Amino acid sequence: MLLIVLVSISFVPLLDLFHPGIPLGHDTPDHVARIASFYASLREGILVPRWAGNLNWGYGHPILMFLYPLPSYVASFFHALGFSFVDSTKLVFAVSYIASLLAMYLFASTAWGALPGSLAAVLYGFAPYRFVDLYVRGAIGEHVAFIFPPLIAWGLLKESWGRQSDATAGFAVGLGIAGLLLSHNAVSLMMLPFLLLYGGYLFFFEAKDRLGFFVRGWWFAVIGFFVSAFFWMPAFLEGKYTLRDIVTKGDFASRFVPWQSFIWSPWNWGGGNEFTKEIGISGLLVVGLSIVLIVHPRTDTLRKKLLLVVLAVLFGILLMMTSVSSPLWNAITILQKFQFPWRFLSVAVFILSVLGGIAVSSLPKKYTLGFVVVILFVSIVTTIPMWHAKQYSPKDEKIFDLPYPGTTDTGESSPIWSIRFMEHFPRAPAEVISGNANIAPGSRKSTHHSYVINAKTKTRIVENTLYFPGWNIDIDGSRLNSTEVQYQDPDYRGLMTFWIEPGQHSVMVSFTDTKLRTRANQVSLVGLLFFVLTWCWVRMFPKVIVGVKRRRT
Repeated sequence: MLLIVLVSISFVPLLDLFHPGIPLGHDTPDHVARIASFYASLREGILVPRWAGNLNWGYGHPILMFLYPLPSYVASFFHALGFSFVDSTKLVFAVSYIASLLAMYLFASTAWGALPGSLAAVLYGFAPYRFVDLYVRGAIGEHVAFIFPPLIAWGLLKESWGRQSDATAGFAVGLGIAGLLLSHNAVSLMMLPFLLLYGGYLFFFEAKDRLGFFVRGWWFAVIGFFVSAFFWMPAFLEGKYTLRDIVTKGDFASRFVPWQSFIWSPWNWGGGNEFTKEIGISGLLVVGLSIVLIVHPRTDTLRKKLLLVVLAVLFGILLMMTSVSSPLWNAITILQKFQFPWRFLSVAVFILSVLGGIAVSSLPKKYTLGFVVVILFVSIVTTIPMWHAKQYSPKDEKIFDLPYPGTTDTGESSPIWSIRFMEHFPRAPAEVISGNANIAPGSRKSTHHSYVINAKTKTRIVENTLYFPGWNIDIDGSRLNSTEVQYQDPDYRGLMTFWIEPGQHSVMVSFTDTKLRTRANQVSLVGLLFFVLTWCWVRMFPKVIVGVKRRRT
């Protein structure tokens, strides 16, 4: 019954998405264009899209290699079912929102009971920042990422109990980690340390079989990292070929949050320094209840310590978003890759929901239902003004088949040899820049362009595609080497230029995986193999998982 109520409640804030057109969040229109480009690659048989051929004014862009593919895979699935790109994108927002509440309910109800689980789920879904992601920023990756932290936490909790029936929990850990890594780069890096901390707590204070829990936990975690390696390995290691560190350098310094903004800041659809950063009235009530329970003499001592630790973690997360933490942001370079300190609100929402579950489960039973009802009422009433986009824009689906005048990011994924954004559409896919030749375009797909070039003299050609490692040019079946393909000519910055001898030639320009990407794909295949073998092992030997015999309970 509680589950039905929870699903019904979570559906209400999504009703605005039934409005036709694209909700004009900061990034929503760009996400639709990126998803359309992603789908075009899938349709061409590319299972791991890395190059967006029609973005950046038609010059192409490697953004698919660096930005979280899971939302695009899910949206592509919806589009394949017949939904438009716009509606597919809105479906991803809607489904992931409901799924995140259910995941939190699964974890919190397993840990503390149905009523605390309901409260934690409501706190998780109705925090103001969730609606900032949904209707203001249009942050589809962060939005999808909210599904996985509670799913991973549930898996860890069930694994710590060490029961034979909990084999599914291990797979929840592995697939949850993979899903988190594939949902959002920064949020996954923010969340994983806190999930590791929770795993440590379970190891020392809850696990019935510490060795088994340790081995199983790390085994499934490794599977998760392996399965998602096709994305995160190239995204991390090939970022040096982009403008990422140049464009985002120092961004964080102007994005710190004043302390009072966590208590109250007005709802609006403004930019990063303007939209609300508050944790919500219901969040403040949970913090207040936790403090009361900590100082109350009748609260169990262990519960006091647990509440105090979680409250301290929440305070530390909020501190990381304020200017007080500036020395840390300057000293720890990986923090700077998060761009905006207020991204930690994603972690704060998760921790605050956990705090709520612990706090309400620590109340005498006669007060539990009343407090849950109050939080439910406050969460709904105070966020009603947040349940809609500023406006919607109708879009003709045909525009997504055409070159898109933008990169769909701030230029941080652009090749380091190019400018952040191209500024006009190319006159032709390939052009003569010196000499005399006729160019007859052949087939043109996202990662394969072909031409027949009849050169009357030695001719220099520019292929109007940005160079990135993996692009190759073949003339009459013979591949040009790295010195024969130029991409740093200041007059054609970042574009591939090459010479061709007199005569008629067949030219093929293709984007292939580098050695690193190939290795990353292989690691993911190994991860999938581990997953299948582990699943078979569990089915055949349910009393033993990953070689560790379970204790009888």
